[in-house]
Amino acid sequence: MGTGIVANAAMLLPHRSPALESFALAVWVLAALLLVVISAATAIHWIRHPERARSHFSAPAMAPFYGAPPMALLTVGAGALLVGRDLIGLDAAVFVDSVLWGLGTALGLLVSVAIPVLMFVRHDLEPKSTFATWLMPVVPPMVSAATGAALIPHLPSAELQQAMLLGCYAMFGLSLVTSLITITLVWSRLLYFDIGPAQMVPTLWIVLGPLGQSITAAGLLGGQAESAIAAPYGVAMEAMGVLYGLPIWGFAVCWIAIVATITIRTIRKHLPFSLTWWSFTFPVGTVVTGTSVLAVQTGSGPLGWIAVGLYAFLVFAWATALANTLRNTWSGALLLAPAPAPQPA
Repeated sequence: MGTGIVANAAMLLPHRSPALESFALAVWVLAALLLVVISAATAIHWIRHPERARSHFSAPAMAPFYGAPPMALLTVGAGALLVGRDLIGLDAAVFVDSVLWGLGTALGLLVSVAIPVLMFVRHDLEPKSTFATWLMPVVPPMVSAATGAALIPHLPSAELQQAMLLGCYAMFGLSLVTSLITITLVWSRLLYFDIGPAQMVPTLWIVLGPLGQSITAAGLLGGQAESAIAAPYGVAMEAMGVLYGLPIWGFAVCWIAIVATITIRTIRKHLPFSLTWWSFTFPVGTVVTGTSVLAVQTGSGPLGWIAVGLYAFLVFAWATALANTLRNTWSGALLLAPAPAPQPA
C-alpha cells in the first residue's frame, strides 16, 4: 500500500504532466506485482507454519498489522481505475478494482472488529503500551469509503449506486469514530509517558492515515452524492467535503509539524532502519490525496501547490524506505528472526 499510494496520489494532483503519469503507471505496476508476491508468500507461510502465523493474533505488537493487507488490496484496486485503465482498458480496470475492493472491504470490516475484540479480551495492555500502530486495524473501512467513490458511477443501476454511497458513508463513520478514540490514546501516551523506542517513532506518522483518508473520502463521496441522493442531502454531502475537510486538514498539518520535530530529534540521536519506515509513505500519501481533493473542490491555487510539495516528500520517503528495504533484504538483515518487542517499563 505504501507503493500503490505513490501512484494514486500522482493521478489526483491538480498539477500533472505526461512524465508524472508515466511514473505513476510504472509504480502501480510495481505495486500490483508486490501485492501478488507478498500474498503468495503469506499464503505459503500460513500453510507451512500455521502455528506461528496464528500466534501473531495473540501478539499485541503484531495483531494490529493485520489492517495492512486489506488496505493493500484497496490501494492497488483503486490504482487500476486511476492509473492502470490506459494499460489494461476500462472494462478490465473496473473488474480488477471491483474484485479487489470487495475483497479488501470484507477483510477490512472483519479486521476492524476482530482485532479490537482481541485487544479488549485477550491482550494484556496498559496505557504505556499504546502505539499509533493501533490505528492500523480501524483505518481500512475509511480506505474502502475513499476508494469506493470511484466505483459508484460504474454500477448498473441508481439503486445500487445509492446503496454503495450510503455504505461508504457508514464505513466513513465507523472508521472515523474509532480512529479519533485511538488518536486520543496516542496523544495521551505521548503526553504522560514518552515517545517510545526509536524504531517506533516512524509509526507516529500513521496518525495521518485516517486524517488524510477521511478528507479524501469526504470529498470524493461528496462529488458522487448529488447524482445519487435527492436534494437537499446530495448538495449537503458535497458541501461537507469542504466543511469537514478543511478543519481536519488543519489538524493534519499540525500533526505533521509535531511528528516531524520528533522524528528529526530522533534522527539526530539515532533512528535505526526497520520496516516501520514505511509509515512515512501511505499516511503521507493520504494527506496528499486529501489536499489535492480540497484544492480541486475549492479552486485554491496554494492548496494545489502544497499538495505537489507533499507529493515530493512522499516520493522521497518512498524511495528511501524502498532502497533500505532492498538493501537489508539483500544483506539478510530483514530475514532474521525479529528481536523481542520492547516491554513497558
